[in-house]
Amino acid sequence: LGTTITISSNHWVMAWTGLEINTLAILPLISKSHHPRAIEAATKYFLTQAAASALVLFSSMTNAWYTGQWDITQLTHPTSSLILTSAIAMKLGLVPFHFWFPEVLQGSPLTTGLILSTIMKLPPITLLYMTSSSLNPTLLTTLAILSTALGGWMGLNQTQIRKILAFSSISHLGWMAIIIIYNPKLTLLNFYLYAMMTATIFLTLNTIKVLKLSTLMTAWTKVPSLNAMLLLTLLSLAGLPPLTGFLPKWLIIQELTKQDMAPAATLISLLSLLSLFFYLRLAYCTTITLPPHTTNHMKQWRTNKSTHITIAILTTMSVMLLPISP
Repeated sequence: LGTTITISSNHWVMAWTGLEINTLAILPLISKSHHPRAIEAATKYFLTQAAASALVLFSSMTNAWYTGQWDITQLTHPTSSLILTSAIAMKLGLVPFHFWFPEVLQGSPLTTGLILSTIMKLPPITLLYMTSSSLNPTLLTTLAILSTALGGWMGLNQTQIRKILAFSSISHLGWMAIIIIYNPKLTLLNFYLYAMMTATIFLTLNTIKVLKLSTLMTAWTKVPSLNAMLLLTLLSLAGLPPLTGFLPKWLIIQELTKQDMAPAATLISLLSLLSLFFYLRLAYCTTITLPPHTTNHMKQWRTNKSTHITIAILTTMSVMLLPISP
């Protein structure tokens, strides 16, 4: 409901209401396990989102004060668009407001983590999409390149899979933010494909019940075929050419070179190599057949239950959608 209200609203206050409903609805989902870490994650999430919501209200009120417009597409005052950009960056977890996101994702269960990293990112991105004509290009490009850099660097030494996925989300958001001014439709395309691949990975991990890299190494005996497909989905999320994840990167680099931003395109492509490294580490741990140390690991029993049809469809789509490129 909150997402629907936000993406279908014209008035800033309605958009803010939708964001608030979203925030309050996800809090019990984060803290439902009653673990201290889950409660801490819910508190962190609430505080950051409340601050970001206040900033959204502040920017829209500033704009209405100067222009008399409460319409979302009419955000013309430069100060209010700057404040709005920082508020949306807080909502999404763009650098430098990214610190809450890995912690919150680490404290919440896998299904909630899936909701947090896909559906909860849709309303802020639609707000950026609607105001994209009046945003500040320099600020957004800086935020985007920093996000891709830090999302890559900070994910390098993680062993918890949810934190790795959080940093991967941050670097993908960098790719979305750099193109939002020049071609907003590409941002939406990137978001849809990212949401699809992330959903595949979270649902797969939920099926084989894996949270850390060390348990991922022995999980291949449960559903071997699913593990082989998880390898392909991870490489697709990294953006390797024959797979789906390459499509948004390709189009974004093409659009950036059209806009005479070849240095930015080169830089963001080089920085996505950092995140390729930890995707490759995940892929290696997924498909390695023997744990690399001599202590006896518990070998998992192979399960008979067939993989869910949703995971099958999502995996196929997140590997084979490259031919839809225009």
